[in-house]
Amino acid sequence: MRWQGVLRPLLPLARACRSHAENAALPPATPGDITTLHLSLPPPSSPESTGRPSKAGVSPVFQSRNNITLNVFLSWEPDKRRLKMKPSAIYERLVGGIGQWDFTGDFVPCELLLTGEAAFPVLVSPQKQVLIAVSQFGKGRIVVVSHEEILKNPRFSQFLQNAVDWLRPSPGALVGVHRNFDSLSELLLGAGIKVQLGVGLIASIGVYCIDAYDDTQAKALVQFVKGGGGLLIGGQAWHWASQHGVDRVLFEFPGNRVTSVAGVYFTGNAVETGVFKVSKKIPEIPLTVRHGANLFHDVELLMHGVTELDIMTGGIPSHLLVHGVLAFPLGLDGSLHCFFAAARYGQGRVVVASHEGQLCAPKLARFLLNAVNWLDAGWKGLIGVVASLRGLCPILSQEGLKFQVSELRNDMSVYCCSAYSDQEADKIHTFVAEGGGLLIGGQAWYWASQHQDRAAVAEYPGNKILNHFGISILGMNIKADKYPAQLPMEHYHFRRALSLFQRHVDKEEPFQPPLTSWLQRLRQDCSAFLRIPAEDCPTYNSLHLILIKVLRRTGIPRVSKQCPVKSNSKEAVLLSLATELSQNMTDCAALVQKPGDGVCLPPSTSRITVEIDGANAGGTAWRSTGLYLPDGSTAVITLPCTAISAGLQVQIGCHSDDLTNAKELMRAPVVIRKCQVNCQNQSVSCLWGGLIYIVVPGGSQLGKVPMAIEGAIKAPFFRLGETCKRQWQTNIRHYPAPWAELATENLILTVPADNIRHVENPEPLLTLWDQIMWAIATLAAAPAKFPRPERIVTDVQISAGWMHAGYPIMGHLDSVKEMVNVEHMRTTGLWGPIHELGHNQQRAGWEFPPHTTEATCNLWSVYVHEKVLGIPRNKAHEALRPACRKERIKGYLEEGAQLKDWSMWTALETYLQLQEGFGWEPFIALFSEYQKILTIPKDNPSKMNMWARKFSLQIKINSLF
Repeated sequence: MRWQGVLRPLLPLARACRSHAENAALPPATPGDITTLHLSLPPPSSPESTGRPSKAGVSPVFQSRNNITLNVFLSWEPDKRRLKMKPSAIYERLVGGIGQWDFTGDFVPCELLLTGEAAFPVLVSPQKQVLIAVSQFGKGRIVVVSHEEILKNPRFSQFLQNAVDWLRPSPGALVGVHRNFDSLSELLLGAGIKVQLGVGLIASIGVYCIDAYDDTQAKALVQFVKGGGGLLIGGQAWHWASQHGVDRVLFEFPGNRVTSVAGVYFTGNAVETGVFKVSKKIPEIPLTVRHGANLFHDVELLMHGVTELDIMTGGIPSHLLVHGVLAFPLGLDGSLHCFFAAARYGQGRVVVASHEGQLCAPKLARFLLNAVNWLDAGWKGLIGVVASLRGLCPILSQEGLKFQVSELRNDMSVYCCSAYSDQEADKIHTFVAEGGGLLIGGQAWYWASQHQDRAAVAEYPGNKILNHFGISILGMNIKADKYPAQLPMEHYHFRRALSLFQRHVDKEEPFQPPLTSWLQRLRQDCSAFLRIPAEDCPTYNSLHLILIKVLRRTGIPRVSKQCPVKSNSKEAVLLSLATELSQNMTDCAALVQKPGDGVCLPPSTSRITVEIDGANAGGTAWRSTGLYLPDGSTAVITLPCTAISAGLQVQIGCHSDDLTNAKELMRAPVVIRKCQVNCQNQSVSCLWGGLIYIVVPGGSQLGKVPMAIEGAIKAPFFRLGETCKRQWQTNIRHYPAPWAELATENLILTVPADNIRHVENPEPLLTLWDQIMWAIATLAAAPAKFPRPERIVTDVQISAGWMHAGYPIMGHLDSVKEMVNVEHMRTTGLWGPIHELGHNQQRAGWEFPPHTTEATCNLWSVYVHEKVLGIPRNKAHEALRPACRKERIKGYLEEGAQLKDWSMWTALETYLQLQEGFGWEPFIALFSEYQKILTIPKDNPSKMNMWARKFSLQIKINSLF
């Protein structure tokens, strides 16, 4: 035994307590299981702290000779190995030795509703109704059965033994059985399990078995489980519902006052009995359940007296995803983006705002007060407010509510905080589950912009709190505006929309309103929701399995330039489902269409050795392997052990634009796959296939990294100065992959292989590109060798414009001809690609957005055309013809030469006139100087003045002032 918090003078008393505990049939400690005796002195004053009553559990009380009362808590610390059991292992343990589920007889079970992330079913009927479920809460475990007869019937003896064995915090823990279950006691005793019949919730037991019809011990049972105890509870709620109303079952039925903290609820729905098969794996959790709770009444309370929701509070809000069974929207914009939401969870409640500024806005005072009163649930307790939300305090004061600026405490009734930290996540989950109210707000779009390779829905700190409750803050923003207050219970809800979609697809029925108007929102929400990792979380994994079945029945829709898909169509939703589900699969083959549907490239069975450069002085860089992974195939990449902890990633595909928001699709929304290199034999699968890259983080000093790749095929690849021209002509250009790459030291072009197979010698083309890149570096006053090569990737569809800058630069397939034809480049030019390369050279210090964003990048277009291609500016682009320039200047001056009109070609004119007067040298010198300046102002007026002064110094003329 281990004694905690006991002062030396109290040791004799502690020993006496220990002796009493041992006499109370406490089983001896076994290796790996620790029994802990907690001693605590009562507070100086007898009344509890203000706020909600304490949730303290039952404990024996001892009194010393000096009349000092001590509460003795005997709790079990579970074997850590048992705590780490995966749900699949728990399920196998619970159904071990069971041949079938025999639910025949005179009893009628009820349906169970599962909402918690830890809850999962053990038995689901053929009608998709949950009959037995398990979950965990705190350190303890819970098994819930849908009728108390299951705890009495010998037909379930094997399951009951399995359940008690899993529930016990240690192998020898005593099992307490309520007096109503003498047959269960006999059954367990017959199996050699230590049982004490007819006891209440005493300190010496490790598992307690009880029915669901008495809530006098509800709080004590919750604390018992929370502390590490196991609870086996059974009952049905359909009879209670007939007496009290089905709408009251979820939150008032006695058993639910206990089981709900672990995300399991008895419902008033009766289940048809029969003999059921034992599922080989964890059964799927139903997508929706008719639970009968009147959440519309909650909405009415929250929106009482509110006619308008003005969310223009000085910040940009995020979009909320409402995905929980007991979560619901409170505010929607015209595109069905949610900006206020609420949820019931366990015995508590939650309200979420899409920006923390909304929680302190006087214009939202009525809504906020409604929210706090609803969260308080009639307790009239203490409201805790974190320091960053002090602005909420005056609003609470006007209602006369008790509040305190403080971190979360147990005596609080409601807690108000922002969503930017997850340090209190577990504490908040417990607080809400046991009856607390949470008011929380924050946006996630900024976090998402800073963590572009991570899913905000899963990793943003606030979502580590909120996903638990069925609400997530997404990494995308919505317009801050005034919206009419609605009662949106009949409006869009993710689970309802997904359930309707599944039903229509399964039955091959035409879509009907309201689903027809929900499809685009559903598609985007599916893309977000499915980024929550499903591994070892049955709540999410179950939904993934349901959607995989939908896809297998329908097949993945064909999509191409010739066969586009509208964003608000069934096909678009299926494409998004396929895309996101494949991101979570180690083998995508199960989702791939049959060869007759277009998959024609078999994976290679050979092992191909390649080498990449693991040193990287620039930003994150893609290193080409020259290999291609066919659709739905899996590659195994073997790397040296030195590469495992270097932050490398494997990436399949280069078409990195996310088309989720496109109105029409010519390809799937997301077609690349990334995974972190965390083992020497790294497997990676991709539904859509693609070129294979190793992503090297900035600052890496790995040097050359050899690797072997299985499952891939070779792709055409030519590097200037390295690739043998003869091998290109005879073999390389004919490699079967559909995409090819042409590389110089500073640029890599990715184009369809068919566009370059006819090229006998890529050297002239790449030599010209080499000169172009050298010229770009010269004007930028940058080293001749770029920190990482620029990339231009062509795609059937991109996210914005004809081309757009970035890493990589993205362009349409029609732009290939101007990038791989030397004659075309020298006669017609290539304004677009150089324009985007110029964007990548722009720097914030001498940029004045939005005025010069589309202007200064064209300095590189002019420079390259004149210096390398020999095309004068008046022929490089029609907008630079003398007549066009003259007319543009005239119009600008006639309109009063307003700064608001100084943009794009008009702004470029300013720079061109300076260049024409003083040459390119002042620009090059100035760009060089800016690289050395440590402090540059951030506002446009100050930056403009700095640039004008520095340019004047370069040309030694002060006439600019």
